[in-house]
This record gives sequence, C-alpha cells and structure tokens, in this order.
Amino acid sequence: MNAAITTETYSFLPPSSELGKLGTMHLKRYWYKLKAKSNGKIPPDALNEEWMTDVTLLSTLGLGLEQAIKHVLMESESFEQFENWILQVNNGELSEDRIQTFNAQLSGTHELPDSDIPEVLSKEDMAFWDENGYIILRNAVPVEDCDNTIALMCEHLGIKRHDPETWYTHHPDRQGIMVQLFQHPQLQKNRETPIIRMAFEQLWGRKDILVNTDRVGFNPPETPTYLFPGPKLHWDVSLELPIPFGLQGILYLSDTAENQGAFTLVPGFQNRIEQWIKDLPPGANPRTEDMYALGHKPIAANAGDFIIWHQALPHGSSPNTAKVPRFVQYFVYQPIDPEIKKTWI
Repeated sequence: MNAAITTETYSFLPPSSELGKLGTMHLKRYWYKLKAKSNGKIPPDALNEEWMTDVTLLSTLGLGLEQAIKHVLMESESFEQFENWILQVNNGELSEDRIQTFNAQLSGTHELPDSDIPEVLSKEDMAFWDENGYIILRNAVPVEDCDNTIALMCEHLGIKRHDPETWYTHHPDRQGIMVQLFQHPQLQKNRETPIIRMAFEQLWGRKDILVNTDRVGFNPPETPTYLFPGPKLHWDVSLELPIPFGLQGILYLSDTAENQGAFTLVPGFQNRIEQWIKDLPPGANPRTEDMYALGHKPIAANAGDFIIWHQALPHGSSPNTAKVPRFVQYFVYQPIDPEIKKTWI
C-alpha cells in the first residue's frame, strides 16, 4: 500500500519525504501547509486529499487534531519549535516503532506480518453488525484501567467523581462534553488494547491500521442551570453517495444507563441511508432533517465495553437525566488510505 504524497502542487511546500529531527515523514510539510493556509498563500480547502495522512501523522506522534492545529497557528513560530513542543507534550518519548510504521506506510515500503486477519467477532457478532452497523465489545478494557482513566480525568479537570458540587466547574479544556486531554500512558494503554485492535482488523479486513489520538468525554447530569450542550445526532463524514466504509469507536469508562447521557445511534441506517438521501425533496439538506425520527437508540453498556459503529450511522450523545456523570474515551483504528470523498455534503 502506498499512500498518495502530493508534490506537484504548491511546490514551495516541503515534500512529505523531507524529514526534521524527529525523523517523521510529512511532518515538515504539515507545519508549512498549515502556516501557508493561515497566511492566505494557499486556499483553506487546498490539498484536502492529504487529510487522512495529516490525521494519521498526528496520531503517530500522539497528538490531538485540534491540539496540534492550535499550536501551529497560535504558538509555534518555527518548525523547530513545533518539533520541540511535540517532544514536550510526550514527555520526551516518542514511539520509534510507530514512526517507522507510519513512514513505511506512507512511502509504500511497509511489509505486513505474515499472519491471518484475526476473527475475534463471532458469526453471530458479524450478523448483528451487518444488520445494525454497530457492535459492542464486552469487557474489552479492565475496569481497573477504566477507573484509573476516570481518576486521571477528574484530576485534570479539578473535579471529584462522586461530588456533584464539582462537576460544573469551568475548565479551559472542556468543550461541551468533550475534554481536550490526549497524552497519558493510561490513555495510550486503553487505545492499544489487543482485543479492540483485532476487532478493527477483522472489520477492516486488513492489518495495516493505526490507532488515532482522540479526546475523552465527560457528560454530567442536567440541572436547572446546566443543559446538555450536544452533540446531538450527526455524521462525521461527507454524505456524497455512495458513502464509503469507515469506522468510529467509543470506550465506556463507567457503567452507563440509557438515560445517563448514553451514546446514541440509528441502528442499521448504513443499509438504507442511500435510498433515504435519494428520497429527500430536491434541495433538502440531510443534515437538518429530523434524524431522531429515523429510530434512534441509546446504548446502555458497562465500564470497559467498547462500541464500534459504521460511519454512515447518525450518532451522538444524549442528555444525562441520571444522577451520575458519563465518562468515555474516543478512539478508532483506521488505515492511512481510506476512501474519503473530496466534496463535503
């Protein structure tokens, strides 16, 4: 597999093959590309075909997407400063194996291990997946690791897990129910859970997949002065047809009831979204339709359960009308070259 490396357009940008001191392909190009877009030297939507390469690059270096963009545009005045910051947020340690794997995949020199795709999902699991477009991996992550992750989140946010008086305190890393927390050994341990990776390998039908570096989530109960901020049902993919295969994932860190801000989706919609879009009135925007009328389902699950869903499913969180918060971690395994539509609809 050889991911596309664009060099013929905007020739003033470094090629993806040009390395810095971290020895990571595409990193220098990424920094200069963001700066060029912010300075108006290239259009904001230029080189969108490199989007998945950008995302995989950041995940390889243990960086969150928004976190990296913010630093490039607002803090780093040079590429060297950007590389120094990457080392700093990773406590001076980067995975050479992950960097070499990324470089090899990007340059087309990666050799996959001579082994079969694992089958950790049973025939019954796969039949459920085909019908509903999601699957729950029960007990994927030990409860102890989930509790440690919650303790990490609480410490970061300055809250106490069992003290409602602390749940609504402002913190700059809280963005609605999303929490901008990316780097920690416990978070990475959860991401690298073998059973989760193997399930993604089975669903993708390939082994050359990499885990991303995403955020965590904290959804406290609603109160008279705090209402659920969203996100409500939505898609994170272009609705240009046909919608390509793609996966997303969420780890429940605490036992979560249906009314506890549970992750919500429309089961099976991957099988009918194309016809549904075609049947909409001319000029209708599918993103503004009443997706809840399509048959939404809040997913109750326990601490350590991991949910994988097809990207064609409308999905989101839900209002928490219970007595305790919902704690989650987001991450997904994906190849460096998935099909991505060039037009956003």
